Amino acid sequence: MSRRTALRGPGRARCRGTAAALLCVLASLVTATGCGIRATSVPVDAGGAPSRVGCVLPNDRQNPDGGAGTSVVRVYLVCGSRVSPVEREVRMPGGRSSAERLPVARKLLDELKQEPRAVEDSAGFETAVPRELTISKGTDGDPDEALRLSEPLDELPPYALAQIVCTYADTSAADAEGGVVLGGPGDSGSTASPRRYECGSALRTHPRSAETAGTHL
Repeated sequence: MSRRTALRGPGRARCRGTAAALLCVLASLVTATGCGIRATSVPVDAGGAPSRVGCVLPNDRQNPDGGAGTSVVRVYLVCGSRVSPVEREVRMPGGRSSAERLPVARKLLDELKQEPRAVEDSAGFETAVPRELTISKGTDGDPDEALRLSEPLDELPPYALAQIVCTYADTSAADAEGGVVLGGPGDSGSTASPRRYECGSALRTHPRSAETAGTHL
């Protein structure tokens, strides 16, 4: 059978051998084009494989607007080997500009202790702050800006301490220069004296440095 005969009626031809098979493929394409299927150089989007982009929230969740009675606050969570901010709508005592240091600190600590929200969890965020941790005002002899945690600073996970420091740094829980003065339980002894922390790039990118980052007061 000649090639001309093999190509006669591509739908009914019987293709044998490698060359004949290639001719059949070409003939099928010709037939498909004749049926109204247009060739295109644009790739067809069949949907990409699911992927998880770490530490990046969807665009519509990166900058919440804040509703009536709520304030948009920045909360630092653990993501990978650093602490990174997410923004949340929170009903703050007296609003974000409140000068009430302890109520603001307590509310923000409550946010840090919560499990990350679904969209945060999907992006790889988590928290290292113990659920049982509480905060209170400073004791006699402490600086006015001091706050006391219910756990000794040396016993807190360094990532948790970095989360707290960076979350407090740009709120009324901090001092006038943005430093955060924290202490452990008000027991006697030098280890209970408060320390002043700053949320610099070193602390954000290397949270383990929180163990030695504080300056004794």
